[in-house]
Amino acid sequence: MASKRTATAAYKCTECGWTAAKWVGRCAECQQWGTVVEAAEQTGIARRLDPMIPTSAARPITQVDATDAPRRPSGVGEFDRVLGGGIVPGAAILLSGEPGVGKSTLLLEVAARAAAEGRRVLYISAEESPAQVRMRAERTDALHDELYLASETDLATVLGQIDAVQPQLVIVDSVQTVSSSLSDGAAGMPGQVREVASTLIRVAKDRGLPIILVGHVTKDGQIAGPRLLEHLVDVVCQFEGDRQTALRFVRALKNRFGPTDEVGCFEMTGDGIREVPDPSGLFLSHGSPEPGTCVAIALEGRRAMPVEVQALTIPTSAPNPRRVVHGVDSSRVAMVLAVLERRAGVKTSDLDVYVSTVGGVRFTEPAADLAIAVAVAGSVLHWATPRQVAAVGELSLAGEVRPVSAASQRRSEAARLGYDRVIDDRSGKLRAALEDVRAQGKLHLLEDVPQF
Repeated sequence: MASKRTATAAYKCTECGWTAAKWVGRCAECQQWGTVVEAAEQTGIARRLDPMIPTSAARPITQVDATDAPRRPSGVGEFDRVLGGGIVPGAAILLSGEPGVGKSTLLLEVAARAAAEGRRVLYISAEESPAQVRMRAERTDALHDELYLASETDLATVLGQIDAVQPQLVIVDSVQTVSSSLSDGAAGMPGQVREVASTLIRVAKDRGLPIILVGHVTKDGQIAGPRLLEHLVDVVCQFEGDRQTALRFVRALKNRFGPTDEVGCFEMTGDGIREVPDPSGLFLSHGSPEPGTCVAIALEGRRAMPVEVQALTIPTSAPNPRRVVHGVDSSRVAMVLAVLERRAGVKTSDLDVYVSTVGGVRFTEPAADLAIAVAVAGSVLHWATPRQVAAVGELSLAGEVRPVSAASQRRSEAARLGYDRVIDDRSGKLRAALEDVRAQGKLHLLEDVPQF
C-alpha cells in the first residue's frame, strides 16, 4: 500500500506570499523575478503563546505626549521641506534613485551640515572606502570632526560601529550591500534586505536614533528588494532627475510624519549639490519674445513655478510629418495638435512640429495643454506671446479650456512673478483663448497673419 504524503508548500514569494511546492524563478501570482525563496519547514509542534507582562500600560491617545519627538532640521532646507520640517528622532528614511543621480552627494551634504550643528553623524559606506568618501567630501567642502566614516558590509559590524560611535544620525549607503549572518543568501537578496532593514529599524526605534537608508532601484525605476522594505520604513523619498541636466528633485512617496506632496529642488554643480529655494528662473528663456513660446505655471507638489514651452513648426512634403517632443507628453501634444486644427483652424497636418520645455524639466500634467496650443499657434501664425502673459488650462476634444487643480495658487504665483495676465478656463473656448493672447499687451507681429 502506497504511503500517503502530505503536500507542503516549501517555497514562498516574499512579495505577495504565493506558495509553491518547488522553486521557480518567477512568481506566478505577482510576476516578479527572484522573489520565490525557500520557506521555513514546520516542525508540526504546535506553538503556544504565553501571556506576557506588558512593558508599559496602554494609555488613551489624548494622554500621549507628542513633544517627545521634536523635529530636528537636517541643515538642508529643501530636504527638510520634503520631510515635513525636519528629521523625527527614531525615524527610518529610505532614499532611492537612479545610479549616478546624486544620492550619496546629497546625503554627504546632509551629514556634514548636521555635524556642523553639533550632532555626531555616522556615515556607513558599504560601496566605497573611507578614502573615497573623504575625496568627495573635500570636493564638496563637507569635512567636519563630528562626521564619522566607516566602510562595512556586515550587519553585526555596523551595529558595533553604532555602539562605539554613539551617533545622533546614521546613514547607510546602501541597504542592498549590507548582509547579515542570520539570513541565507548573498547581499541584496530579498531575505537579506528584509533582515538588515528590520534590524536597523528596530535599533532606530529602540534608541530614538534616526537612520537614513539608501535604496537601489530596478531598471523599471522601482525600489529593489522586497516590497516589505517600503512598508517597514517611515519615509520613502525618491531622488530623480535627468543626468543630462543639473536639476534634481526629491519627492516624498510616503511620509508618516508629514505631507507627501512636497518637492525639494536641487542643482548639481562641480562643487557638489546646491539648494534651489526659488526655481522660477531655471525654466525660462531670456531675451525678447519669439514666436512659438508660451509660459505655463506648473505645480510640483505644493510648489508652483513657471515653465516655458517652446514650439517650432517647419513645412514638410513628407506623407507623415514629424512630431518630436521633449519634456512634455507626446500623446497630449498629438491631441492638442488635432484640437488646434479642428477647433481653431490652425493647420499643422503638413508641418513638422517640435515641442520642448526650457531647462530640461518634465511638464506632463494636463495644465500644459493650453500653453502647448498657444506656442504651436504662435509658431504657425508668426506671432509672439508677450513675457507678461502665461497660459494654464486643459483642453477637451470639444475645444473647451477646462480648469485645472490649484488654479488660484497658480494665478497667485504668476502674479508674484510679475505676470499681468493668466489665460485660463475663463476664456471658455480655445479660439477665444488664442484671440485673448493676441490681444494682450502689444503683440509683436512679424508679418500679416490670417485670422482664426
